[in-house]
Amino acid sequence: MMSLPMFDLSGSEVSKIELPETFKVPVNKRLIRRTFWLLRSHSLQPKGTDPYAGERTSAMSWNTGRGVARPARVKGERTQRSGQAAGVGGVVKGRLAMPPRSEKVIRLGINKKERRAALLSALGSVTSRELVVSRGHRVPEGKPVPIVTDDSLEGISKASELRKFFESVGIMEDVRRAAKRKKRSGKSAWRGRSKRVGRGPLIVVSEDKGISRAAGSFPGVEVVSARDLSLLDLAPGGVPGRLCVFTNSALSKLKERFA
Repeated sequence: MMSLPMFDLSGSEVSKIELPETFKVPVNKRLIRRTFWLLRSHSLQPKGTDPYAGERTSAMSWNTGRGVARPARVKGERTQRSGQAAGVGGVVKGRLAMPPRSEKVIRLGINKKERRAALLSALGSVTSRELVVSRGHRVPEGKPVPIVTDDSLEGISKASELRKFFESVGIMEDVRRAAKRKKRSGKSAWRGRSKRVGRGPLIVVSEDKGISRAAGSFPGVEVVSARDLSLLDLAPGGVPGRLCVFTNSALSKLKERFA
């Protein structure tokens, strides 16, 4: 069993707590990364083009004898469109050669046991200071990971109170790091994706009594219930070792969930 100090809202240590055995599962980076992208496909939206796009035309081929190519050409005379190739791929106002289709299977399945094993492995990664720091999180020297607090954290509803808690436990610097991200340029900026929000601390609670409202003022800080905790929360991008804050009752819920 791994023993960690439990803090209150002022950052003072009130007692010691033993982490459940679910946090002792060995970290399997390959399994975590594979499972992340399989689960990530569940949020993709099917997309496709109109099956008749580019083919609503009266075009017919002129065949041979005119000294021109033989693709289908629009009928008519004395118009800009007449005589132009149409109804085939690779021409002006023509169809796409291989357009995206909405019936394509993009949701990838995963076995229940494999999904559960990956989640337990991701839970074990949050106890490794080396993995947490390698993800880019800023944790003060000597501060244990993960951070465990009493249940009073779940009742915070003001951003000012949550900021004081972050400063008292020493993770406010990591919150600032997640909020300050350099704007992206190039094609991503053209398509409205110039600003990306970093991933800051993850707060795991047993019941949301207002904490999510307070955390909404801090970019990158997320709140999730122990019942809904997923590998997508613990290993963003398929990289294990996210900085987590657990409440005492959340640990009890996790222990019951993975009993």
